[in-house]
Amino acid sequence: MRLQFGMSQKLTPTTAFLLTVPPLMWAGNAVVGRLVTDLVPPITLNFLRWAVAFVILLPMASWVLRPGSGLWTHWKRFGLLSLLGVGCYNALQYLALQTSTPLNVTLVAASSPVWMLAIGALFFQAPVRRAQIYGAVLSILGVLTVLSRGDWAQLIQVRLVPGDLFVLLATACWAYYSWLLSRKDEPEGIRRDWAAFLLGQVVFGLAWSGLFAGMEWGLTDAQITWGWPLLATLAFVAVGPAVLAYRCWGLGVQQAGPAVAGFFANLTPLFAAIFSAAFLGDLPHTYHALAFGLIIGGIVVSSRP
Repeated sequence: MRLQFGMSQKLTPTTAFLLTVPPLMWAGNAVVGRLVTDLVPPITLNFLRWAVAFVILLPMASWVLRPGSGLWTHWKRFGLLSLLGVGCYNALQYLALQTSTPLNVTLVAASSPVWMLAIGALFFQAPVRRAQIYGAVLSILGVLTVLSRGDWAQLIQVRLVPGDLFVLLATACWAYYSWLLSRKDEPEGIRRDWAAFLLGQVVFGLAWSGLFAGMEWGLTDAQITWGWPLLATLAFVAVGPAVLAYRCWGLGVQQAGPAVAGFFANLTPLFAAIFSAAFLGDLPHTYHALAFGLIIGGIVVSSRP
């Protein structure tokens, strides 16, 4: 029996904006995560960001922690959502930045639309339309254009390392997480309150990320260098890539569907290129405009009814 997700595939300007904010935040998250590799272990960074996010969300939705809120009776759903979205996704991404180059990390993460379509078809009986396949091709071509800087010969020289496998696993986790979001199996009261819905995930996610961080400290020579750079980093990754990005992504997925939303994730490397121009003096080139056109074209084509 085919599952009904109660969502529309129509892409409105508001939905497009909601799905554009997360890639913008994720691009900044990747840059910041790379900059603080010497200050904090990667999995510990993931735990700390969600601990700060918990403090931010608690005053807005503390009611969800009460026994009668419905959170604890739906612990299986929130436990799985938190494992994929809070415990694994960014932890794997931060871990990948320890051993892989930004080019390889972004290249592997560009497979997001393919994962969205494949997981939707395999586990959620979601049909794959021809327009989505065409959109996936256009979108990935745009990402590859940015990564190769207009010189496709550079892609031939890319070699996968363990970090690239971490990114591949992270992308698969995020795709499955996004499909779970569209099912809307949680209580109506929690679903209508975005802060409660996210806080419910963070509560379980802190247990997952805390467990993984404990393993990191037990198995490695982990150290933290406290100071203003790390504190500023935690403030940014908790407010932007965590709370704000997850809020916008959740709304966008519910309105447009996971398959369409997956194409917006490919805006991340484009925003990363813009950040490079702003902070590193690497000015935009013609291939940036070409890549932007291909990625937007993929989004438009894939969202057509």
